[in-house]
Amino acid sequence: MNRDGRSRTRTYAAGALALLAFATACGDNGDGGGAAPKTAAAASQPSGGGAAPTAAATTPGAAPAAGDAAAWAKWNLKPLAPAPAPPADKPIKLERTGTVPVISDVKTSDKVVFITLDDGAEKDPKFVEMLTDLKVPITMFLTKDIVKNDYGYFKPLQALGNHIQNHTVTHPVMSKLPADKQKAEICDDQAALTQQYGTAPLLFRPPFGDGANTPMLNTSVQQCGPRAIVLWRESMQIHDMQYQAADKKLKPGDIILAHFRGPKELKGATMTQMFADLLARIQEQGFSVARLDDYIQAPAS
Repeated sequence: MNRDGRSRTRTYAAGALALLAFATACGDNGDGGGAAPKTAAAASQPSGGGAAPTAAATTPGAAPAAGDAAAWAKWNLKPLAPAPAPPADKPIKLERTGTVPVISDVKTSDKVVFITLDDGAEKDPKFVEMLTDLKVPITMFLTKDIVKNDYGYFKPLQALGNHIQNHTVTHPVMSKLPADKQKAEICDDQAALTQQYGTAPLLFRPPFGDGANTPMLNTSVQQCGPRAIVLWRESMQIHDMQYQAADKKLKPGDIILAHFRGPKELKGATMTQMFADLLARIQEQGFSVARLDDYIQAPAS
């Protein structure tokens, strides 16, 4: 992809191992996971957005509400600063047709980052409680075969205004599939998530970030409905993040990858402990968490 080739190699190697063990990884693996391959067009091209909020979602144009101090203290955290009001002129503008952009960050001067959570393997009710208390916005990329045993788990998270996006049916290495199988992986997940959650995903994330910049995958995504491919700049491990940038610092508009994982994959840590550590790392660097969809203009209908 570009200058981060060695990181990409580690990503795919880790991904192949994760597939054999347990299909919950999306580009990292425990404490030593890989970062998504960087894209030259990440900040300069339009990028992908989320589906329209449900009726229970936050009011369009309003900054995500911060939980009160007592709610944060319940999780042994200090409150994050609220995100600024979403920009009226969205920095990411999607087109209804044509090649979809590949993004890993959002061009903004706001000191905000965006949290994305992949797969859906761990369905910890305490995490729903945590998000309900803290009101931290997330974007979910769900894999049909991993979530189909409990679609309902993600509905309270969706009701908080968090959008559900496409992450294939079986979590394969996409570049190893022919075009028809790529299309089936994306289109079948698109259909299932649309049926279950009432809104068609507007974003797609390839497992492990694999094949993101290939014409074949781009065509498959276009045929199935999503209007952008989304990668990431940092990936949350267990207690800390792995960075693509050499200075190991967050930048305004960075997209962060995390996963629905439990103690088995987190070396005994719980999903809520991992997420609390993620929020602490974000706060240490003086950032707020914004809703990715608030920085995206969906295609005109």
